[in-house]
Amino acid sequence: MSDLALGYLSFPVLLLLIFLRAPIGLAMLLCGIGGLWLATDGTTVFMARLKSEVYSTFSSYSLSIIPMFLLMGQFATLSGMSQSLFKAAEAWLGHRKGGMAMSAVGACAGFGAICGSSLATAATMSKVALPELRKYGYSGGFSTATLAAGGTLGILIPPSVILVIYAILTEQNIATLFAAAFIPGIMAALGYMLTIAIYVRIYPDQAGTKARIPYAARARALVAVWPVLLVFGLVVGGIYQGWFTPTEGAAVGALGTGLIALFSGSLNWAVLRGSIIETATGTGMIFFIVLGAGFYNGFLALTQVPQELSGWVTEQGFSPWTVMVLILLFYLVLGCLMDSLSMILLTVPIFWPVISGLDFGMTTEEIAIWFGILVLIVVEVGLITPPVGMNLFIINSMDKETPMTATYKAVLFFVGSDVVRVFILLMFPAITLVFV
Repeated sequence: MSDLALGYLSFPVLLLLIFLRAPIGLAMLLCGIGGLWLATDGTTVFMARLKSEVYSTFSSYSLSIIPMFLLMGQFATLSGMSQSLFKAAEAWLGHRKGGMAMSAVGACAGFGAICGSSLATAATMSKVALPELRKYGYSGGFSTATLAAGGTLGILIPPSVILVIYAILTEQNIATLFAAAFIPGIMAALGYMLTIAIYVRIYPDQAGTKARIPYAARARALVAVWPVLLVFGLVVGGIYQGWFTPTEGAAVGALGTGLIALFSGSLNWAVLRGSIIETATGTGMIFFIVLGAGFYNGFLALTQVPQELSGWVTEQGFSPWTVMVLILLFYLVLGCLMDSLSMILLTVPIFWPVISGLDFGMTTEEIAIWFGILVLIVVEVGLITPPVGMNLFIINSMDKETPMTATYKAVLFFVGSDVVRVFILLMFPAITLVFV
């Protein structure tokens, strides 16, 4: 069997392992190791690769940003920032039709600006917002769907762990990608709020009402979120202004949220120990997936699969826009079956050589940034797309009284909002490149 055929055969084997419930990192690692073994007929190349891949992966300075952002999210959860964000949004929006759900989306956007993880944003904000939504007469399916969609803002609004991984894979500037994600992130939050406004007019019995709050109380609630604005401005603004590198910015953010948690009285030795353990656990999971992807993508590079695929697409004469749409549709389907990090690590090394070889009337750097934001959005859609949207399971596990089918029905409105946003950004790349 040729190396190229071996590379193509690895795809169904990988999917079979995933369907058999093997962890995605382990599945990619086994396919990479097995493929290298068969392609090189022995242990010499495999052992050399084992030594070099492990060292080159875990000695990467850029990857050190991940535990810092995860620790920042842990401290942000402890310091009560999620509660203050929701209370501030509730004070200004809660009295409107569907306002409590809009408040949850606004709070998710704010928390995503200091967290960087979709699942963490969804889980944290659900603890705060779900009881309030149910208290004011919001149906279970609408509430869980809103929080699942709002949670996806955690990986779109910078800082974002997924964007860091994408930047490393495509050798792009992390700060530039963070800046490019800002307007699409705002569009996502506003789009979800518009979706809520439409939904409650179609199904008025799905949402209750809340009394209007005096402006003095609204101002006090807004003042209470100053720590979030301070941390976000310091981290993202500092990175964008060049005051420090993204890794240094993540460390500054972790220190800042840690101090806020300490002064708020939420941080003691036991909580600090638990935060560090949770951060280490999350980092270990991400790094293992990165290692597995490194082995698998190294095997694919050896078999020339990405280069052959890129050459085949070029020979077919497809327009660049057709190729882009097909890739995005592929991501939407794959998102129903796989988590976001695994999708990025598995597919970007294959698709990026294809996209970078096409003519969109932009520089390679601009294409990389535009493609990265589009991929991030469609990956985000996968988190709330039935039947295997990760955010849907996270939220429903916190509200066992709500049938999953009710969440599925309501979340399709938010998926529609995402599809419209992808279409707008696809047709108008300049929106993504405003700050580039």
